Amino acid sequence: MKLLEKVNKTIRKYSMLSEGDIVLIGLSGGTDSVCLTIILDKLRDNFNLSLYAVYINHGLRPDENVQEISSCRSLCDRLGIRFIPKSINLEEYVRENNLNLQEAARDMRYKMFDKMCEELKVTKLALGHHADDQAETVLMRLIRGSGRRGMSGIPPVRGNIIRPLIDIKREEIEAYLADVNEPFLTDSSNLKEDYFRNWLRQNIMPEIKKQNPSFVDSVVKSAEIFRDEDAYLEVIVTKTLMRLITRKTDNSIELFLVPLENIEKPILRRIMRRVLSEIGVDRGIDLGHVDDILRLIKENQSGDMLNLPKGLRVVKKYSTLLLTTEELSSGFTPCAFEVPGKVTLEEAGIVINAEVSETSQDGCDGKMTAVLDYDRLVFPLYIRMREDGDYFYPAGFGMRKKLQDFFVDCKVPHDERDSVPIIVSGEDIVWIAGYRMDARFTPKDDTRKFLNLSILRDETS
Repeated sequence: MKLLEKVNKTIRKYSMLSEGDIVLIGLSGGTDSVCLTIILDKLRDNFNLSLYAVYINHGLRPDENVQEISSCRSLCDRLGIRFIPKSINLEEYVRENNLNLQEAARDMRYKMFDKMCEELKVTKLALGHHADDQAETVLMRLIRGSGRRGMSGIPPVRGNIIRPLIDIKREEIEAYLADVNEPFLTDSSNLKEDYFRNWLRQNIMPEIKKQNPSFVDSVVKSAEIFRDEDAYLEVIVTKTLMRLITRKTDNSIELFLVPLENIEKPILRRIMRRVLSEIGVDRGIDLGHVDDILRLIKENQSGDMLNLPKGLRVVKKYSTLLLTTEELSSGFTPCAFEVPGKVTLEEAGIVINAEVSETSQDGCDGKMTAVLDYDRLVFPLYIRMREDGDYFYPAGFGMRKKLQDFFVDCKVPHDERDSVPIIVSGEDIVWIAGYRMDARFTPKDDTRKFLNLSILRDETS
């Protein structure tokens, strides 16, 4: 089968292109991207495509960059494709984000791709990854340790990114370019063996191919099987996760704990991977870290916490598991409480409102609202966090209780206890806001004046 037909088959197999697509090609001047550009030009009329090509200059090889830009521009001029060279400040990005050169280069490339796609209203970003890249990626992940998802390799399609050459071997690409007499350039950095992929490509892959000439084809087929199985398992993960999430923000996800504890490890690993991806920390968290999270779920005690890379904190609470990159609450600033009046606790995101009346507030539950005997109180009241040795007389309990024991009985998570407002009169606790009043200060038959307290949401937070 001719290469053009083979690529066209891959495109249709994975539904990579649609009629009228605006396609941005990542063009470097190397074999794969040059071949990709020529192939897409030949298929342009079949799909009524609009084509652009972008060259990203990382600024690391000034002499080669000039030659590459010239070569890419010449190719695009011949084919009638608009060529756009772009430069990025890679060294500054490495310093600012504490990444190695390869990670930083990848990040910045994709950021630039995203920017170009938005500016040009691009519908598809075409990249030149081929079958040998696929085999190298799978082998790298196998050596470093990976699960089924990692072994599925480079996805042929991911969002608007397409890889039409993913089923084509490097030798086929080079043979095609020789047939059409198309020149290409070699990136000198690809020859440096201090990069793991380059070392693998130059030393290991040739030896494997000697033993098994069909190695690349076999890996490509295996990766496809892994992708199909991975997609099926991801459907299960999606359905399961929908039942587990109790709270979600851009940087945090909280999951019901009891169902989590009963999920088998293979699915639980995938759920954790999905959650990490949702809050933006999937890169940099390896299999060992995921297994640490699983042990926290299955074995550790409530209140235990993991501090992981990328600022990730995982907290096991009484009934939930919190995964977050946000700073955990460390309480609030103690303050005097003028009555009547309001106090805003910005850190807790609430307002405590106080009103004085000669009648008791209806519907008092002792949690979000409290009614106290005004004449038994010492003013001003104070709002503070818990302190060592705190105790009070919980309404309805009838005897003194340590605040620590009360929190344990109420299953207040460790990381939330410093965020619970404690209302005090003199040295005495009168209300654990959100939980219970003190029986000594609740209204009696002879109460004539009432202090009505309520917790409101701070709409400005």
